[in-house]
Amino acid sequence: MAKLILFNKPYGVLSQFTDKAQRPVLADYIKMRQIYPAGRLDMDSEGLLLLTDDGALAHRITHPRKQTWKTYRVQVEGKPQQQDLAMLRGGLELKDGPTLPARAKIIPPPGVWPRQPPVRYRANIPTSWLEIRIMEGRNRQVRRMTAALGYPTLRLIRVAVGQWQLLDLQPGQWKELRC
Repeated sequence: MAKLILFNKPYGVLSQFTDKAQRPVLADYIKMRQIYPAGRLDMDSEGLLLLTDDGALAHRITHPRKQTWKTYRVQVEGKPQQQDLAMLRGGLELKDGPTLPARAKIIPPPGVWPRQPPVRYRANIPTSWLEIRIMEGRNRQVRRMTAALGYPTLRLIRVAVGQWQLLDLQPGQWKELRC
């Protein structure tokens, strides 16, 4: 039976177990051996990171052909309009090629934990929250998609990968499931 770890990766933590530069890594939170990330979250992103000891399970989670939806709560600078969301839903052209269509909607500010350091605040520039769902997992893809529309990402929290959800896990917390 495979182990599957659901981890709420804090902001500023690398999605790996070691780092020559001594930055915060997974081993600072998870003291388990022989598990590996099934996918990544960049250092500036937070939220659900899956880890497993089963290579076949990791493949099912991460391979693009398996079409696993990943759900993000995204705080952006500015106020996207419905035509912006329509562009996300239709797929965007990025430098590394077109994206698959995303699912996107404007949401009320979610009740999330405070981030350290806090997101920059500018009194004269509004922010908005979006829920964006994608099947791909290119490097910094959601950030590049919102930037392509003129809405830089200020905060990005992954809340679900396929059937697995972050739910009430706080930053740095994890729980183990058996699959």
